[in-house]
Amino acid sequence: MRICLIGKNLTNLVLANILANKKLYLDIYYNNSLIPQKNRSSRTLALSYKNHDFLKENSKNFNLLSWPTKSIKIYVEKKKLEELFEFKNNNQNNFFLVKYNEIYNFYLNSLKKNKYIRFIKLKNNNDKSFYKKNYNLIINSDFNSYISRKFFYKKIEKNYNSHAYTFLIYHKKIKNNISMQIFTKKGPLAFLPLSNNKTSIVFSYKSLNKIQFKEIKKILKNFNDKYKITRFGKVENFNLRFSMLRNYCHDNILSFGDLIHKIHPLAGQGFNMTIRDIKILSKIIDEKISLGLEINNSVGENFEKRVKHLNFIYGSGVDLIYNFFNLDNKLNNSLSDPLFKIFKKNKILNKYATYFSDRGINI
Repeated sequence: MRICLIGKNLTNLVLANILANKKLYLDIYYNNSLIPQKNRSSRTLALSYKNHDFLKENSKNFNLLSWPTKSIKIYVEKKKLEELFEFKNNNQNNFFLVKYNEIYNFYLNSLKKNKYIRFIKLKNNNDKSFYKKNYNLIINSDFNSYISRKFFYKKIEKNYNSHAYTFLIYHKKIKNNISMQIFTKKGPLAFLPLSNNKTSIVFSYKSLNKIQFKEIKKILKNFNDKYKITRFGKVENFNLRFSMLRNYCHDNILSFGDLIHKIHPLAGQGFNMTIRDIKILSKIIDEKISLGLEINNSVGENFEKRVKHLNFIYGSGVDLIYNFFNLDNKLNNSLSDPLFKIFKKNKILNKYATYFSDRGINI
């Protein structure tokens, strides 16, 4: 049996590592012009405790890449020095932070040495040479591939009319193990620790127009009472959209990764959703192998039935959080203060909120 993956992106590299551990043969098709990962030097991924454990179990030395945080503190503009809520688990680290390009290169270098994997370069994004092969299953996570444009273009979409800005700050050494999310009137601002002297910043600016970096520095200064910054890293920006694919499958082709769901980065859950999808797909394939059944189009169909509605609910939940804090800022934070006082006092709600951020919706 041989499986085809379309796209040399992080999603496919992680998935290929999991499938190769099952001794399945994989062909990864790619086009160099469609590999933006090489330039994502300032982007940071937040991995939940359970998802970090999953990757650590399936990838030797993966834990050397990540930086643990014991909690995530939530703030609003009106009370910028007083935390609104804290996601934490007293018995474990809450999230692990890892630089995007480091995790990408970690998996790419590992897979190049794997005997179960071949990398095949496409001539361009219209190249359909993989169709001539008799693959049991084709998994596509490339937005610009031929099959994405032909079969997977019907989506539920929302444009946030916002730009996300990501960059690193280098600062004097401190104990740096707490992430912060501040809901400002101009958009969510996140501080994501990467070491004791380096932190990733994600600022989602609510405007169709781009903002000058000097203005971002002013906003950062207004909400930063923790870091003594020595220098700034390269700034990257991208548009923010909500997107849910209507259909995951076509014949023996399964769409995957960001192609099936894109959400706002404020909760740090985008890549966690993908890891949860990989877990489910891995289980489905294990079930097939244990029963001696062929890996074919039924894998994709089973996957869609199990996760499509849950991904929509989860993604919509993140969108609801964004809309809530948007409204809350317009009302001078009059909604968040009484609501989160209830959350703090109620142990069951507090525990479930932490569980939800770690595991998502139980599948």
